[in-house]
Amino acid sequence: MSTPFSAVLVTVDCLRADHVTFLGYKRPTTPFLASVAQESFVVSSAIVGGVPTYYSFPAILSSRHSLAMGRDLVGIAPGETTLATCFRQSGYSTAAFVAANPYVCSKFGYDQGFDIFHDFLDQEVTVIAAGSGGVRTKMNRALEGFCRRFRPLETAYDELYFRYCQRLVPPVSSVDSLRQYPAADVVVDSALKWLTSVCSEPFFLWIHLMDPHAPYYPGEAALNSFGAGTISPARQRYVNSFWNRSDVGSNRLKLKRDTVVDLYDAGIRWVDMQMARLVDSLKSLDLWDRCALAFTADHGEEFLEHGGRFHPPGTMKEELIHVPLLVRIPSLSGGQVSRQPFSHLDFAPTLLEALNLQVPPAFRGRSRWREWRDGDDSERVAIVESAECTNPNRAEERLAPRALCVRSERYKMVLHFAQNSIELFDLDEDPAETQCLPDSVEVNTQRRLLEYARQHIEAKDLPRTSKFWLRARIRELRFQMPESRRAQSRH
Repeated sequence: MSTPFSAVLVTVDCLRADHVTFLGYKRPTTPFLASVAQESFVVSSAIVGGVPTYYSFPAILSSRHSLAMGRDLVGIAPGETTLATCFRQSGYSTAAFVAANPYVCSKFGYDQGFDIFHDFLDQEVTVIAAGSGGVRTKMNRALEGFCRRFRPLETAYDELYFRYCQRLVPPVSSVDSLRQYPAADVVVDSALKWLTSVCSEPFFLWIHLMDPHAPYYPGEAALNSFGAGTISPARQRYVNSFWNRSDVGSNRLKLKRDTVVDLYDAGIRWVDMQMARLVDSLKSLDLWDRCALAFTADHGEEFLEHGGRFHPPGTMKEELIHVPLLVRIPSLSGGQVSRQPFSHLDFAPTLLEALNLQVPPAFRGRSRWREWRDGDDSERVAIVESAECTNPNRAEERLAPRALCVRSERYKMVLHFAQNSIELFDLDEDPAETQCLPDSVEVNTQRRLLEYARQHIEAKDLPRTSKFWLRARIRELRFQMPESRRAQSRH
């Protein structure tokens, strides 16, 4: 009996589909992955399960919709079937290396099924405060309160305070001290160290990288390799601080947009460079020819295309829900996959079937492996859902109103439950989503997509999911305990 294929899954935070070279981006952000794409199945229309991270990963790792167990459950429930548990039950060694994303950690159940789970959250993050109390701070607060009573003074105060904060922070010589997350090379180093220990055993390795995530702090090597020129650490800090301002309008923010995109694209290039190093190491360890590789993102990023920045929950624009996806299976040539939407919900069962492993009945998605292999182009839709919750650590915020998107190849319907509104876009005629269609047109399309939405909302299996909800609630209460009591509860 032949040795089963191993698998490496690489997910990248905030990586939008139209910023990777192998999907047509003009800038050389992913030249190495473009070479891998030539022998991979490339999905041009991969759609996430939700936005942001905490609404995206349940679809990728557990093949279920993010709100299937209710809005108040975030992450993976204890005992829930995941890709990692499937691989471990099949005799694989499993490991995950996650670049300090606080929503992808054991608190939210992402360590399940992994022999090794390293989330880098034990690293210290330096936060520089603009003030520390005392007379000066009290005077500033009094001045702020007065200025906010008059619009012109409020604007002037915000500008002066921003400049004051920029002068207050100490000089910096390296972006390494500014990053909130470990760079891709640090995470890949840990993964490579683990790979040398698995020898000839089949393995499943998951790597999650944060380099394109704000604040954007690429290193000099990434900037030089990308051709963006030199952007000093001080300049990077200033641009990131300005881009994060809530007191200025989009017209002023646009003045910094090109530099912000340069920093973002350089972060993607650094990921690509580390992917090259990862694959070179797999080859040197004689693992590459028996190893599948999957590369995707949890969601994209906004750069004022519709007036927004970053990746707020409840936003369903293409720059956020459309992500890259390539899957390389050894000995298969791959090719471009159908333009029909491919939901992340179908990723885990597709990967398992491609590796001749059993797809568990608990997965809600279905395998598209035969469609990829045989070139099937049947019509389908992808469902994206999230609640408008900006802080899932606060249980009361999780019950924020829902947003739901039904995405077909050509049309996209977005339902905002808070406003009781429905938007319909024709992505062929209006790919930038500048104008939603009036209610009087495409009535049959509206009816069809609304029916998909209805079926999705009504497809809750409460008897099946209630036990997971209860386990997740117990886990949360345990994490709220002091560490000493938490240790006792485990015994």
